[in-house]
Amino acid sequence: MISFSNRVHTVEEYYFSQKLKEVKRLQEAGKAVINMGIGSPDLPPHPTVVAALTGTANATETHGYQNYQGIPALRRAFVDFYEKKYGVTNFTDTEVLPLIGSKEGILHISMAFLNEGDAVLVPDPGYPTYTSVLKMLGNECIYYSLNKENAWYPDLQDLEKKDLSRVKMMWINYPHMPTGAKADRQIFKALVDFAKAHDLLLVNDNPYSMILTDEPRSIFQIPGAKMVALELNSLSKTANMAGWRVGAVLGQGKYIDAIVKVKSNVDSGMFLGIQNGAIAALNLGEAWYSELNAEYAARRKMIWELVKKLGLEYSEDAEGMFVWAKLPDGIKSREFVDGLLENKSIFMAPGDIFGNNGEGWVRLSLCVNKSQILEAINRI
Repeated sequence: MISFSNRVHTVEEYYFSQKLKEVKRLQEAGKAVINMGIGSPDLPPHPTVVAALTGTANATETHGYQNYQGIPALRRAFVDFYEKKYGVTNFTDTEVLPLIGSKEGILHISMAFLNEGDAVLVPDPGYPTYTSVLKMLGNECIYYSLNKENAWYPDLQDLEKKDLSRVKMMWINYPHMPTGAKADRQIFKALVDFAKAHDLLLVNDNPYSMILTDEPRSIFQIPGAKMVALELNSLSKTANMAGWRVGAVLGQGKYIDAIVKVKSNVDSGMFLGIQNGAIAALNLGEAWYSELNAEYAARRKMIWELVKKLGLEYSEDAEGMFVWAKLPDGIKSREFVDGLLENKSIFMAPGDIFGNNGEGWVRLSLCVNKSQILEAINRI
């Protein structure tokens, strides 16, 4: 009998992959399910982005294999974006690696820096892919607790008390998903100092820095961060390009070279039309972000109204494209979510899929148009 690898048994099918099948079945059965579970932008990219894609696709000489490291113009566009949006000026285009979505970057970074058995600090709650990738690679996840009482920031004093001798890397994600905790410069500095003290690689996953933020933040705004840090960024949320699968990892040249060694053996480069579309997206003016955030702000205000009608607690001092809401004591996340889906045909994400500290919470996406949010309010 043909057997599966041990790797397959370390992970389950991604929660949203499973649950969206159920949502689809309900919709096909005639249920008008309102999906507030996943952060997939429902708004289109800017017309200039689409024009860059189609213009490239219509040219006859643009359909061959592309450079494994992306075209120079795209790498330069990311460098310029970091200078304009974050004030980060110490990067060259050899310190940027375009990715087919930052999700693949999580895998490639892990493969480039970790040996089997190495330990990694992982946020709880946090993005489930950090855990699943590490399990597939045979690495140990050491979860560090995030909670409301500490504003969803790591307790570095507590971490200092632990045996970190086998820890080689630490995942962070600010603005934070799912909680919406802000990217705070003081926290970034403390994390950079912590990484230097313990000789570990700090990786900031940064796809939400342009969505409903007071000020866009990057780990590289901290002096000396390039010594110990990488940062993932993405156009999925920033430019409504989730299905295009385009992002980047930034860091010092020797770190990027190591990731290229992995990536170049896994894929054959990104379609040139997508790269040209990404360049157009990275050059969008302030009007784009103002209009995008005005729409999300209006939706968020309505989501807050829905959350209040459900009897949940939430914070208005949050960033990103989700609302993180606390259930009444004693109610389990999945029980609440499944009951709401069954009785009201409204789907949201249960907090426990993001870690043990997410139990008792739910996450609502802003990627739902206002008429659907109003319908959800009326159903409640």
